[in-house]
Amino acid sequence: MKTFVLGGGCFWCLDAVYQKTRGVTEVVSGYTGGHTQNPFYEAVCSGTTGHAEVVAVTFEESVVPGDVILDMFFVSHDPTTLNRQGYDVGTQYRSVMYYTDQEQKQAFEAAIERAQPLWDNPIVTEVSALPTFHTAEEYHQDFYAKHPEQGYCRVIIDPKLAKARKYYAQWLAA
Repeated sequence: MKTFVLGGGCFWCLDAVYQKTRGVTEVVSGYTGGHTQNPFYEAVCSGTTGHAEVVAVTFEESVVPGDVILDMFFVSHDPTTLNRQGYDVGTQYRSVMYYTDQEQKQAFEAAIERAQPLWDNPIVTEVSALPTFHTAEEYHQDFYAKHPEQGYCRVIIDPKLAKARKYYAQWLAA
């Protein structure tokens, strides 16, 4: 098993994509990269904690290659906008990849190089060593599956799932 910690705006969006990905065994929404000891959702949303909303994606590499997980990351959000994803604005919504070793760092940098030709503007995704990961509150875990009819899910997440399905249908469950 391998785990990547990735941030691409609101963690609900990445969670929704990776929960449907074959070979992914667990997706945990959380916070990392900031200076606050015990971050919680409202504080992180205020933009004062320095933490980003992220997901820890654990997957079976014999089922889904790490490159697929990373390439899906770059079609599931806009990596060219600094500290924003759509209407979500602030450092907590930054595009970021947190590595645990040099192998992951190299894989993340290679994924950025593969993704750059897909975007007109430069990719601004941060690549940093993983500090302490803080699990988000329970109500954020598997949010889309629990609330598919919620407005944010319909308007923001559904199009991201459709885009992921367009490019990675063979990796996504129905």
